Amino acid sequence: MIDFKVDINKCISCGLCAGDCPAQIIKMNPTPSIQKSREKLCLKCQHCLAICPAAAISILGIKPENSLSTSVELPSYECITNLIKTRRSVRKYIDEDLDQNLIQELLETTAYAPTGHNYNSVHFTLIDKKEDLKLFRDKVYAAIKKAGKDKTLLPQFQFLYAIQKVWEAKGVDVIFRNAPHLLIASAPKKNSSPLPDCLIALSYFELLANSRDIGTLWNGMLTWVLNDIDPSISKLIGIPKDYTVGYGLIFGKSAVKYPRTIQSDGLSLNRVDMSKV
Repeated sequence: MIDFKVDINKCISCGLCAGDCPAQIIKMNPTPSIQKSREKLCLKCQHCLAICPAAAISILGIKPENSLSTSVELPSYECITNLIKTRRSVRKYIDEDLDQNLIQELLETTAYAPTGHNYNSVHFTLIDKKEDLKLFRDKVYAAIKKAGKDKTLLPQFQFLYAIQKVWEAKGVDVIFRNAPHLLIASAPKKNSSPLPDCLIALSYFELLANSRDIGTLWNGMLTWVLNDIDPSISKLIGIPKDYTVGYGLIFGKSAVKYPRTIQSDGLSLNRVDMSKV
């Protein structure tokens, strides 16, 4: 039941909702409607609600008056360009928890990230207290140590055993970099694109975090532990067993400042001219 409703007193029968519906299930007669037999084809994208100039359409129990107007001021092209260019991977963090309300705001905005087939089912696993992350870190290093001793590490992951030994002997944390917080994105394996969905969502979060002067680092080593070395850790922290772990991201207040951007190696581009193919 998609609960597609039209306020007849507001509808101007412009047909924009029908024309923009990706599934082409909205019909005009003269106001928009969806046959019950066609409701199962709805992608739940809310395009019909978003495009209606008269705010006459509600769907999925969502009302247009609760949506943000697109007339709000948006950041300039130059601001977005500067945000992308000045983003740096941060490997040194202040030993301090971020405000939990700020983290919640970042995540709620990140939930707007696009997903394949509009499933919107990326699952975020958050460790938002540095003391909890320290306990989790111990679990991860212990899993690597066990796999190393049992000789079950694949060749491409042998270097993690060396990193674990450095942690045990010297307390040097190469995997988590002593960051206070961790975010893991996962998505149902049955979805059409679980891994890309996770990566897109974390990219949104990363840029949002950097706009608030929060440092981030993509954590491939942790991702390998969760996916390949000891998947039981995923279950331990509440990631559903039928979900793909897309990636992990550590974050917190940066202990370093970068006065300037790096300089890109340049654009690698293949521009196709089909008339010459």
